[in-house]
Amino acid sequence: MRNRLIGTLDRIAAILAAFMSAFAIYVAAFGVFDNIIVSGLTVLIAVLYGFVSWRATETSPGPTWLLVAHAVLALVIIALFYDWAELMFEQEYLFVTISLAQDVFAWISFALIAYLTWRFFGMPMLLVIAAAGVYVLAPSTFGGGGEHWTRVAENLWFSTDGVFGRPVEVVGRIVLIYVVLGAVLQSAGAGEVLLKIAFAATGRLAGGPAHAAVVGSAMFGTMSGAAVANVVSTGVFTIPVIKRVGFSPRFAGGVEAAASTGGQIMPPVMGAVAFLMADITGISYLKIIVAAAIPALMYYGSLFAFVSVEARRMNIKPLPKSERARLTRDDMVKSLAFWAPLAVIVAVLVTGRTAQNAGAYATAIAFVACLILFPEFRHPRKWWEALVDAGRSSAVLMVVVAGIGFVIGVVNMTGVGIMFAESVLAYSHSSLSIALVMVMLASLFLGMGVPTGAAYLIIAIVLGPAISSLGVPLVAAHLFVLYFGVLSSVTPPVALSAFAAAPIAGAKPMETGWAAVRLAAPGFIIPFVFIYHPDVLLIVEGATITGAVWACGAFAISTWGLVTGLVGWEGVALPYWQRAIRLAAGIAVLSVDVPIAVTAVIILIALSVQRRLMSRPAELIKDQRDTIGRIE
Repeated sequence: MRNRLIGTLDRIAAILAAFMSAFAIYVAAFGVFDNIIVSGLTVLIAVLYGFVSWRATETSPGPTWLLVAHAVLALVIIALFYDWAELMFEQEYLFVTISLAQDVFAWISFALIAYLTWRFFGMPMLLVIAAAGVYVLAPSTFGGGGEHWTRVAENLWFSTDGVFGRPVEVVGRIVLIYVVLGAVLQSAGAGEVLLKIAFAATGRLAGGPAHAAVVGSAMFGTMSGAAVANVVSTGVFTIPVIKRVGFSPRFAGGVEAAASTGGQIMPPVMGAVAFLMADITGISYLKIIVAAAIPALMYYGSLFAFVSVEARRMNIKPLPKSERARLTRDDMVKSLAFWAPLAVIVAVLVTGRTAQNAGAYATAIAFVACLILFPEFRHPRKWWEALVDAGRSSAVLMVVVAGIGFVIGVVNMTGVGIMFAESVLAYSHSSLSIALVMVMLASLFLGMGVPTGAAYLIIAIVLGPAISSLGVPLVAAHLFVLYFGVLSSVTPPVALSAFAAAPIAGAKPMETGWAAVRLAAPGFIIPFVFIYHPDVLLIVEGATITGAVWACGAFAISTWGLVTGLVGWEGVALPYWQRAIRLAAGIAVLSVDVPIAVTAVIILIALSVQRRLMSRPAELIKDQRDTIGRIE
């Protein structure tokens, strides 16, 4: 009986996931025929999937009573959504009165969605939703929103400003098709081809496998849409090889976590956040990916530099020639399955078509290309796997977006975003630097344990006004909060990406998390770079190529100082006092005060010269000993 129940629930979950993908393809290809149906159906399917698919662990489905309870709750959800849809359609034509029972049903729905976010994403996300619920109901005399529970139910459930608000619309209409695109490419095997290209391109470098993780994760991140998925997909290939060449397990896991996390800021897809940002800011998608390009390259360039210095410190050599990946003509041809859809996305958007049209065309091109280039993808079983995999990711994403819709609805009802912005201004005394640090810490906190898209939605609504009120360009303000929302994936104590990489590496989760933070340290500087040097975003008013080149050069020098200071190596081991000076000078290089920046550059150059002069005698002695040894 128990096994039959588990098998039935698994089959239902697979069907729901496939239907979610098919519906996303239909909406992207043919448009939104009715907002109520599209939003309601995507959330309904996601919640149903959440209840019938949940398992205690991968190997243990959990107690039978819980499985039965989830099945019953799935039926309850269907009844609740039927009541919601009936009232929503009625109020399109008539003035309706919402009953007390329906208000109760709304709060039951809120609770069930919050429960699923806890099941999928853990306690942090549940606490955010619970805090929003408590705040909106708390009396204003105690600092709360002071709203009546029935009004909250009517505004956030039986309307398009809460659970079924703009986030659900944008994700259901635009983002899900890109999840399907990534699943098609992954199911066909395009991800493995990308990794092979990355290994071949970096095989001659010291620490080549770690460099391959950086390059491969950058490419794979453009289609995966999730940092943890990126870690799991690429880490099983890269982490064992990184360890084999001599890096420690925690460093191997940290490299993969930091590199995979960066995939969420890599254009053109950016974990689908670019589309959300375009909708919220009103800035075109093409402008957003142009603005995000240089900062993303800065991030991966800094990771590359860190791996290089660490490899030299540990005297790790390149892979033997016999073990290096060799690209064939077939590999290069197969990579077109990845490059062609990305080119189609940009080309369709340039013509003025919508992002959902671009996603539909790209998915169609990817499907045809995979049929031609990957013989194993020609079997319908592979198509089904792609639909189910994409539907699972889409359903989980839609559950958390529905929960975020509740939070954003509370923010809109109470005006807490404006109040936070005023508080930041008051505590920072209108100092941009202090305000940015406060927003950074809040972004890292709000982004903990939350997928990139959902984290961005929360942070942008609550924190975006705080930076914009200080005169920062809109795109810079939103990229600032996005970066720290993304970096929360490697920041302990939650650090989802690092925790996903740790078991693959055979390392402790917290150690891997701190290793990832250390590797990504220059990435924590990048958001401040494009606030104080907005030229790197290219699209802001008054931006110049000269200014962008200056900012990139300053960041390169800063990275040199930060990486050598953190690793403690530049040809020889560096004393702690010099490491501290390098770290301070590395940050000071980015100052908008030219004399301070120039002084910092001079200090870094002087330290490098001093290091070379001090190490030369030791190198000469070593050479002499080697010569004597050969003569003897």
